Amino acid sequence: MNGTLIGIGIAALVLLFIIGNAVKIVPEYERGVIFRLGRVQAAKGPGLFLIIPIVDRMVRVDLRIQTADVPPQEIITSDNVTVRVDAVTYFQVLDPVRSVIAIEDYRVATSKIAQTTLRSILGQRSLDDLLMKREEINQQLARVIDDLTNPWG
Repeated sequence: MNGTLIGIGIAALVLLFIIGNAVKIVPEYERGVIFRLGRVQAAKGPGLFLIIPIVDRMVRVDLRIQTADVPPQEIITSDNVTVRVDAVTYFQVLDPVRSVIAIEDYRVATSKIAQTTLRSILGQRSLDDLLMKREEINQQLARVIDDLTNPWG
């Protein structure tokens, strides 16, 4: 009798553990990309859903606008003036499945692309252009960075 109660208790704990790992809650601003045995099933959420423990794995992707500081860059302009530039990038994931599959870490990659694009574009401009055409340069930077990061979602 005592052994039966212990067995039922262990079974109940195992069942609770399985149910606890099967139930996933994803907030409004996230999506959960589901992998079943390594293959993408879908992006789910927001809300409550079930996955199969051990077989399924979920990767959370934040859909909110995110910021990334670009470390200060020392840039030599086309007229040989050294300029130190600080920048911030704003980005948002549009396709959670592609952001998980197409690249290892979209946050780091976006930051690195912003750094190299900043150096490349500002290095082609003169100091006068940097001071007078800031909005035009910002639009050019955004266009180039968008073109490079769009395949990642």
